[in-house]
Order: sequence, then structure tokens, then C-alpha cells
Amino acid sequence: MSTSTTASVSTHILDTSIGRPAGGVAVRLAARSGRAADWQALGGSATDADGRCKDLPALPEGTTHVRLDFAVEPYFEKKAEAQQDAPANRDSGPGVFFPEVAITFAVVPGEHYHVPLLLNPFGYSVYRGS
Repeated sequence: MSTSTTASVSTHILDTSIGRPAGGVAVRLAARSGRAADWQALGGSATDADGRCKDLPALPEGTTHVRLDFAVEPYFEKKAEAQQDAPANRDSGPGVFFPEVAITFAVVPGEHYHVPLLLNPFGYSVYRGS
């Protein structure tokens, strides 16, 4: 929850290759206060069955920049294992093209930032949601 002196962050992931939420993806949250400041790891969570992280840590007062790190490689590896026996879904490609996705953005106190990740095996996009 944001306050007048802090911002807040939430996220969710949609796997656009199947049109469904991406559950079980580890998400780490880091923050810093100023462009020259060091990143402070705040902790993390994992997406639920609806692709949402509902329990990300609160941002400290003075946060100006936030980084969300999504560990997507294990998600795609698990998905590939589940589809291994389906001939139509076999892929001779190099496995996971983007093993991690890191999203960095600026924040101001008092605002809430919802940052959805639209993900597929060979690309991703992100935007500020509501």
C-alpha cells in the first residue's frame, strides 16, 4: 500500500503464447534512492495460479527507482517438460531465449505502480497498468 511518503508496486504475468497466467514464477524486488545509489534487495515472492504476486515487500521511504527481476527460465523449462510428449509442441530451438527479465522504473511517493509482464518464449513486453 502506498502512503504519502512511499510508493507501492504490484505485478502479474500473462503467458501470451498460451493466453493464460504464468504461475510459479519467482519475482525479486529491489529499490534504490537516487540514480547513483546502490540497489537494496527487498525480498520477493512468486506468482500464484492467476499469475499475480500479491505479497511483494513494501518499498522503503525515499525510493526513487524499483527493479523487478522475473526468473522465467524455470517456468518455461517446466512448461516444456509438460509438453515433451506432444509432437506438435516439440521445439528444436535453444531452450529458453530470455532466462530472466529485469524491469527497472522510476517511482514517486504516494503512487501505486502495477507493472504487468506479457511473456512468451521469444519476447516480452511490459507497461504501467492500473
